[in-house]
Amino acid sequence: MQVSAFIASEKSKQELEEELNTLEVQVFRMQQNVKEIAKQAYIVSIDQTKEANWVIIYAIRKANSIQMMLHECTKPFLGKWDSAIEAEYKLENTLNITDIKGEENKGYGSVLMNHLKELAYDENKHYITGDIVKRDFDHVERLKHFYAKHYFDVSINHKEENGKIVWSPC
Repeated sequence: MQVSAFIASEKSKQELEEELNTLEVQVFRMQQNVKEIAKQAYIVSIDQTKEANWVIIYAIRKANSIQMMLHECTKPFLGKWDSAIEAEYKLENTLNITDIKGEENKGYGSVLMNHLKELAYDENKHYITGDIVKRDFDHVERLKHFYAKHYFDVSINHKEENGKIVWSPC
């Protein structure tokens, strides 16, 4: 009985050491990555994914649009993002999502969406909108779940294979 308790506690100690080593690597990479990313974009934030990996959120603004990108600090930054969300400024009070790209099921989209919503709030935008188009219909249920999870009103026309999303902070 005492031997198994000892093994369990040793395993926990070993797991903690592995987590610490992983964290140290990510912090080192984060420092290096921030320097490189800041040369071409502005840093929005540093955050964590659902898997507790550290990520850098950064953006490039143009006259009427913003591209918010994410890079995971488990690897060096080589000029490419892991996920991105693009939005256009529409009217005076609306951001319109034009595209979301990146790996699925890593939590990247949620991290970026939370930062886009924060940006909309900070800039006094009353709505974030977007379209679901025909090319999205091979994964429309996943999109519907994603947007609903982020408190968007989602309307889907299955017959015409299109839809709309709307979010308002109010």
